[in-house]
Amino acid sequence: MAVADTSRISGLRGPARGLFVATILVGSFLLFLVQPMVARMALPRLGGAPNVWNSAMLVYQALLLAGYAYADWLGRFTLRRQALIHIAVLALASLTLPVGLAKATPLGGLPEELWVPLLLGLSIGPVFFAVSAQAPLMQRWFAADPRAGEPWALYAASNLGSFAGLLAYPLLAEPLLSLRKQSMVWSAGFVLLIMLVVLAEASRFSSTVPAPARPRHDEARRIPLRTVLLWLALSAVPSGLLLSTTTHLTTDIFAMPLLWVIPLGLYLLSFVVAFADRRGGARVIGRIAPVVALFAGSYAMLSNGSGGLWAALATCVLLFCVATTLHARLYDLRPEPSQLTRFYLILSAGGALGGVFTALLAPLMFDWAWEHPLLVLAAALLMPLEPMLRWNGDEDSDPAQVRIALALLLLFAAFLGWQLDGYALRPEGELIALVLTVFLTGTGVMLMAWRWAFVAVLALAMVTQGGIWTIRATLKGERTRSYFGIYTVHDRTDEHMRTLAHGTTLHGEQSLDPAHARDALTYYGPGSGVSLALAAAPIIIGPQARVGVVGLGTGSLACQSHPGQRWTFFEIDPVVLRFSTSGRFTYLRDCTPGARVVIGDARLKLAALPPASFDVLVIDAFSSDAIPMHLLTREALRVYTRALSSRGLLLLHISNRYIDLAPVVAANAHDGGLAALTRLDIPTDKERYTPSRWIALAPDGAVLDQLARARSDMPWTVLSERPAKPWTDDHASILPYIRWSRLAGG
Repeated sequence: MAVADTSRISGLRGPARGLFVATILVGSFLLFLVQPMVARMALPRLGGAPNVWNSAMLVYQALLLAGYAYADWLGRFTLRRQALIHIAVLALASLTLPVGLAKATPLGGLPEELWVPLLLGLSIGPVFFAVSAQAPLMQRWFAADPRAGEPWALYAASNLGSFAGLLAYPLLAEPLLSLRKQSMVWSAGFVLLIMLVVLAEASRFSSTVPAPARPRHDEARRIPLRTVLLWLALSAVPSGLLLSTTTHLTTDIFAMPLLWVIPLGLYLLSFVVAFADRRGGARVIGRIAPVVALFAGSYAMLSNGSGGLWAALATCVLLFCVATTLHARLYDLRPEPSQLTRFYLILSAGGALGGVFTALLAPLMFDWAWEHPLLVLAAALLMPLEPMLRWNGDEDSDPAQVRIALALLLLFAAFLGWQLDGYALRPEGELIALVLTVFLTGTGVMLMAWRWAFVAVLALAMVTQGGIWTIRATLKGERTRSYFGIYTVHDRTDEHMRTLAHGTTLHGEQSLDPAHARDALTYYGPGSGVSLALAAAPIIIGPQARVGVVGLGTGSLACQSHPGQRWTFFEIDPVVLRFSTSGRFTYLRDCTPGARVVIGDARLKLAALPPASFDVLVIDAFSSDAIPMHLLTREALRVYTRALSSRGLLLLHISNRYIDLAPVVAANAHDGGLAALTRLDIPTDKERYTPSRWIALAPDGAVLDQLARARSDMPWTVLSERPAKPWTDDHASILPYIRWSRLAGG
């Protein structure tokens, strides 16, 4: 792919071609580096609550749109004046370097939803605004030379730079550099960008070609409204589909660390193919996209963790083909170069609309990722269709016979869907379901002459390919959605068990049998480290222990409490608390009715408490594929130990399918002078209990000695793993601790 990309970009002609390509690449690279870098800087200070990061997303979108609008506004001036203004803007923005969070304090009475955008705007607003404008400006300047040719391939270069930045941060910058060094490197890159912009501007005035006259700005207003709306739709659907694909993958198919990088990378590469000078790749993908939409799109309503790696691959291929096809249609509808910045402004607005719908509105509107099949259907309505059988385009065809053929094909599709519904999601029917899907795809291809029939077959395939199960779960009210994800409460009546799952991660269970309704299940069974520690707490600490738990889940740990203890739960998502207060899970109501529940980011809430507020503190927040790293750094550990009494006990739950957190905890414990023991529990009853690993930490080693002696038949072992350096707020990365063999199915 990379070889093809560079050759496409090299198709650019005209003076200083390499200079403009380099300027575009550097700017886009920096733009994709700064967002995760600032997010890592902000996380310890602002926490992980959704109102914080929704506000941050809106700030980035607003700055990006403002940058594109500024680039379009500059088009009213001569090229020389554009250059002078833009270089001045870059120079002023450089005064805010190095990149970092502003040292401002919250204004009294200002809501967090307003304070966060203000803080981010003060911190990175000037540089983000200036960098976001340079890509359309460089293309305008490139096209100013009549010998340069069309500038559209520079947009491919821009997205190639974004793709490089996307990969560079999690794979290179985050593992190798501290945040302070990342900021310095990024700042140096910004200075390099200014130099490249100056050279690009100079290349136009050192040319023998006369400088262009002042453009007629009214020309940019002659774009028909219908064209503008089509541009918006063609940019909004792939943008929304990018986010919905990520949600669908992590919620219903296959959750793993850094999975979000794959859909975003494919989305960026789709621009590289779609806007290339050489059109062969875009044409080939455009021809196969309807077939891919029918086959892979049939799995768009699949839920409950079915499919595995092959379904994840099909979903990613669908995203790439759809995005490339719709972006290629945008390329075909591109205006004259004089309207270039207006075109990119509208594309940016469409991308923002797709992102706002999927990331902000959909979690409020839907209980599941319903936006994903809706966007796939929208893509089917927008993508070009070249019928393989031109039923209604042949002058010799009899309209009556065509209608009969259409009806028969639709009936055949309905029959295939009826059969598919009987075999989908059944392991023994997997091969038959695949064959039926192939035939249904073929039927949809034969109906491409009628777009409505093509879309109808796609919708039928979605519903019958496991979609009926998804619809039933919605009608039963089994799912609840928040900005943190999709929760499913499911009753296994044959086992008398109720489960809570967050995407593909199990968060707890409770028996529906009243005799066992208070039994702590899954990770919290009688042999788990937390169960042993809480059972020993009255002996180690006394009967009046104060217990804090980070991560409520189903509330299983509440029934490990003892009379006289005072319990406090910390939960970041109010939806999780409602599962307990509504009675769907009764641990909290039955065992600790007087417990206090604090909603918000646990690290921030714990830091606000008086020292020595707890005797036992349980941190249960690391079992999903997305690790909240700010809860596991040196500084976070200091917050926990500050909240503990002198003989306090800290328990960390580190069970995780794909990330080995034991070396991280061991390093931070050693760094903080804490004694550490670990307990790996492999229960014999696999129906009720889940294997788990817990780590016990204490400032006083005698506390752990007492814990180890409490149950000699269930031993603890010394935590011995030692990585090179502990995690800190300034430098942490999960990359060295990913279990790659498990990602590969080992």
